[in-house]
Amino acid sequence: LGGSPLTLLINSLYPPGQEPIPKISESKMAFKQMEQISQFLKAAETYGVRTTDIFQTVDLWEGKDMAAVQRTLMALGSVAVTKDDGCYRGEPSWFHRKAQQNRRGFSEEQLRQGQNVIGLQMGSNKGASQAGMTGYGMPRQIM
Repeated sequence: LGGSPLTLLINSLYPPGQEPIPKISESKMAFKQMEQISQFLKAAETYGVRTTDIFQTVDLWEGKDMAAVQRTLMALGSVAVTKDDGCYRGEPSWFHRKAQQNRRGFSEEQLRQGQNVIGLQMGSNKGASQAGMTGYGMPRQIM
């Protein structure tokens, strides 16, 4: 079993026979290795890592932004732990679970009651005015 560690990593998150990168190149040629990085990135996005969490090939290839690479790997781990489909076999405590959608259903009556509460939470401005305020940038008058 060969290939880049990234290719092996993303493939390990899928059941046997469903790996996203079936043909793993052993080539030491630069363009082949860069192609493997891009295959990993595409597979990570398909797996569920947000586009904003994915590093650019050059970040790893030229070592330009290793923090971005680390963010991608952390995001990938979080997605894997959150999926909890039995494919991730690492230590679950290394990554945080992503928040799951939590839909709530309110009746019309509950929504109507909520409209009254908001007004009370906002308070009032009774007695408040801008008397004595000076324009912005003007010095205070100290007597």
